[in-house]
Amino acid sequence: MIRSLLVANRGEIARRVFRTCRELGIATVAVYSDADADAPHVHEADAAVRLPGDAPADTYLRGDLVVKAALAAGADAVHPGYGFLSEHADFARAVTDAGLVWIGPPPAAMEAMASKTRAKELMREAGVPLLEPGDPDRVTAADLPLLVKAAAGGGGRGMRVVRDLDALPAELESARAEAASAFGDGEVFLEPYLEGARHVEVQVLADTHGTVWTLGTRDCSLQRRHQKVIEEAPAPGLNEALRTVLHESAANAARSIGYEGAGTVEFLVSGDRAYFLEMNTRLQVEHPVTEEIYGLDLVALQVRVAEGERLGAAPEADGHAVEARLYAEDPGRGWQPQTGVMHRFAFVGGEPEQGAGVRGRGLRGGGPGPDIYGAGTRRSVVNPRLAPQISDSVQDPHPCDPGPSRLVGGSPPGLRIDSGIVDGDGIGVHYDPMLAKVIVWAPTRGEALRRLAHELERATLHGPVTNRELLVRSLRHPVFTEGRMDTGFLERHLDALTTSARDDAALSALVAAVADASDRPGSVAGRLGGWRNVASQPQVKTYRAEPDGTEHEVRYRLTRDGLVADRFPDIRLVRADPHRVVLEADGIRRTFDVAVYGDQVHVDSPLGSFAFTALPRFPDPTARTEPGSLLAPMPGTVVRVAEVAVGDRVEAGQPLLWLEAMKMEHRITAPAAGVLTALHVATGRQVEVGALLAVVAAEDERT
Repeated sequence: MIRSLLVANRGEIARRVFRTCRELGIATVAVYSDADADAPHVHEADAAVRLPGDAPADTYLRGDLVVKAALAAGADAVHPGYGFLSEHADFARAVTDAGLVWIGPPPAAMEAMASKTRAKELMREAGVPLLEPGDPDRVTAADLPLLVKAAAGGGGRGMRVVRDLDALPAELESARAEAASAFGDGEVFLEPYLEGARHVEVQVLADTHGTVWTLGTRDCSLQRRHQKVIEEAPAPGLNEALRTVLHESAANAARSIGYEGAGTVEFLVSGDRAYFLEMNTRLQVEHPVTEEIYGLDLVALQVRVAEGERLGAAPEADGHAVEARLYAEDPGRGWQPQTGVMHRFAFVGGEPEQGAGVRGRGLRGGGPGPDIYGAGTRRSVVNPRLAPQISDSVQDPHPCDPGPSRLVGGSPPGLRIDSGIVDGDGIGVHYDPMLAKVIVWAPTRGEALRRLAHELERATLHGPVTNRELLVRSLRHPVFTEGRMDTGFLERHLDALTTSARDDAALSALVAAVADASDRPGSVAGRLGGWRNVASQPQVKTYRAEPDGTEHEVRYRLTRDGLVADRFPDIRLVRADPHRVVLEADGIRRTFDVAVYGDQVHVDSPLGSFAFTALPRFPDPTARTEPGSLLAPMPGTVVRVAEVAVGDRVEAGQPLLWLEAMKMEHRITAPAAGVLTALHVATGRQVEVGALLAVVAAEDERT
């Protein structure tokens, strides 16, 4: 029996595993980098061990240090989470060689799937349908489009879509460089790129006695840069024959390599055909949607399989679950990751202070803080068909029962937040920019999509720019709601999903100005700019909307007839204080909540959430940059510099260097055709946001 478990990970997944451990009566051990010294997962563990340094290569990727930490803290098992060392067979062996229990598949099974090229060979032998890899030296224009993939990769890194044969050499070189940097292995391969295909996967769970469960399907087609953004279970619109092929292929894949524990087999689905992509030999980021429809705790099952328990009959699925990944990033600017302080992070359904919670066994709000579903509430819909997770021959103190509903009859389905942050946390550059996974379960897909969009829309997110608006619009887009999405959805619809509502933003800027004025001492009239018997000049304040940079000049006066705003002549001010403003227009009254953090202002209302930077009345004239200057869009590390030198002529859009931040690589290109007049970086250099990287003098500026 496992009594103490170390999680070789951080953030959301560490909290997720800790939550299950508390329910199972298992003590917990965290590891942490210096950047994570005050992170929630560190405080929630029973013990924590420091891994000196900030960079993942010096901390969470040091398997030797992690094993030493487990032994020093008295742990007798290690759970890898996902990412970092979760799919490293050598780390799994180091864990077991140290006399610790490995919560994961056998190292041999991990090795079999570690290389995508080797995995394809094994799956071909097992009769699993797949896309045949291509030879870079033999492809022709007839083979296009092609996908370049890193053999040892994951998370979309080392992947390139090639539609022009002349671009293939450069894309191969770029993918090899990124793969070598990210995985220590520069091997890449080619396979056909299926336009309009869907990404569908099957959750598998296998015990040490030969039983393999295939727990339905998940659709993960909404992706940016080949990384998942929205996932759901079950995958909509699949016919019974295709589902059977997916389940049987996944089971064959697991059995062919002697798999044990939780894993995922991923497929591309084109029409009525499925093709094997890869197998992830770990728990997936999107595992909550499977937990929700089956009423399972997959982490608890991972632990029990590792302890040698036997799986019984697989449970039946019920309802529909959808998960949205909330990222600190700007989709409208090339998905740039964002840093800063998350001042406020709250959902109407409850505070995301726990690691996870599922409808099924065990996760019933143990430990401090509210239940993850929010304020100690649970769904009013109880699945009557949930089957036992472990066979009757094994004593099971946690029957698969969601427990009595704590919601008043008629309440909506519940909300689940899996998050690694709390109010006041800093979002840095060292790790993935995901802030949380927001999950909703409902009896039908339509209800789940509607509820998830609504919960995201009402969330209070005061801090760095996020992809919240893109998520909400995607969940409401007719192509998605009708189940007609594919892996190119976000690329095709990005402009429509990121365009700001200018009028609503301008009104929210007016609210920010009125709230600011109401904070001045004196009477109500005085706080709102001063009432005068004779018309006066309007009060003027300027706000820059984030992230699009639009400047809103707010001009208003307070007269005997009330508030007069130049752009909104029909607005009536009902009430104002520094934190709340109530306006009325055409008989409709709306309440706006205002929060100020230095020069940052957040305005939340039913019209949406808007973030502004209050601009000074007299800007600093020295705050200017030379024309053609390339500034770092985010803090990060220069991982590559193109073969260019000062004095070289460059073309518009030509790559000059590559920045890596938050596990993503960002290409910095020449803004216009011209001459490179300055280059201030070298490979390996750390840069801060706004740092001058290079200067390109445009041709028209040099003539």
